[in-house]
Amino acid sequence: MGPESLPTDDDLMVRAAQGEEAAYRLLVERWQGPVFGFLERMMRSREEALDLGQETFLRVYAQTKRYRPEGRFPSWLFRIAGNLARSALRRRRVVRWLRFDPALHDHAVPGDPMDRRRERAEARRTIRDALARLPDRQRQVVLLRRYQGLTYRQIAEAMGTTVPAIESLLQRAIASLRRDLAREGVEP
Repeated sequence: MGPESLPTDDDLMVRAAQGEEAAYRLLVERWQGPVFGFLERMMRSREEALDLGQETFLRVYAQTKRYRPEGRFPSWLFRIAGNLARSALRRRRVVRWLRFDPALHDHAVPGDPMDRRRERAEARRTIRDALARLPDRQRQVVLLRRYQGLTYRQIAEAMGTTVPAIESLLQRAIASLRRDLAREGVEP
């Protein structure tokens, strides 16, 4: 079975709307990884990402009969996931405590492979923290573009806006990330 014979997302949605559970399961299997990755980066919480991912696919299932197969499934799917994430972030009222991370306080011998791994892990953590400080819509644009590989048009559709608005959001997000990372001493 070659790649050209795989059903498209639109085909699967049409079949799911006709009651074919296997088509819906295949859609979930195909998209659960990207949706979960996106939600985990948006929420910075594995548990919340799992909950929101389930809610996303429940909403997809509920909308199978209303879905219009126009080749825009990824945009539509990430619009649902993004809306759920932004709503959850608005509801969140969490006090963030500073946490003690022993790995940051243990000193290894310079040049040690563990030291390099620790530096890379710290740089990744700094980047994740900088992403988390972005306004929700800017973070969503960066995550959809960088981690999900969506085009500007797909992102605009997912977020219910225009391509120029997405370009502007992305430019502001990148400028903000560069400033933030430069303050932290991490090269963007």
